[in-house]
Amino acid sequence: MGLELKYDEGQTPLDKEEKEDLKIKSITTQEELDEFEQLNIEKAVESTIHANLRAEKILTEKFIKDLHKKMYGDVWKWAGEFRKSEKNIGITWTRIGIELKNLLDDTKYWIENNTYSPDEIAIRFKHRLVSIHCFPNGNGRHSRMMADIIMESIFDKEVFTWHRSNMVKADKTRKEYINTLKEADNGNIKPLVEFAKN
Repeated sequence: MGLELKYDEGQTPLDKEEKEDLKIKSITTQEELDEFEQLNIEKAVESTIHANLRAEKILTEKFIKDLHKKMYGDVWKWAGEFRKSEKNIGITWTRIGIELKNLLDDTKYWIENNTYSPDEIAIRFKHRLVSIHCFPNGNGRHSRMMADIIMESIFDKEVFTWHRSNMVKADKTRKEYINTLKEADNGNIKPLVEFAKN
């Protein structure tokens, strides 16, 4: 029996090859997968939050890949590697490196020029990062952690609360989160900023 996954709105289905890269073969259900991923993510949070990293280190492709590997490396062989398949959301996979570089350059510019408030810079970065959809899975949680790292390390501010949810369960909070992402897709970033702070 293989891994049986059920996908809620806003989640990215894994293809057959990606599913086969599960490191813990005893996992067969979505609940077990969520549990193992959450344990791995908590280890990544402990080693990354309060690490006092500089913008030059954070705003790099290497850091983005390394963070994803820290978050998912105990569970997935492809953790920290850009996806090589098309998904229901995100850009064409062959453009990931280029679009990520554009995002990193834009973010450095925003910071240097105080283009937006710290909250808005972190959330704009998070939104564009999840829109690129660098990895086969875990993009939402990864982009939220990146926003928190930007807030804490670059701006010396409190991390976002994200409604005290990891947004894995298909509940009212996740639905609200998906709606604020759709608003941001349409150019209105404010609801997503407010959601992150509450």
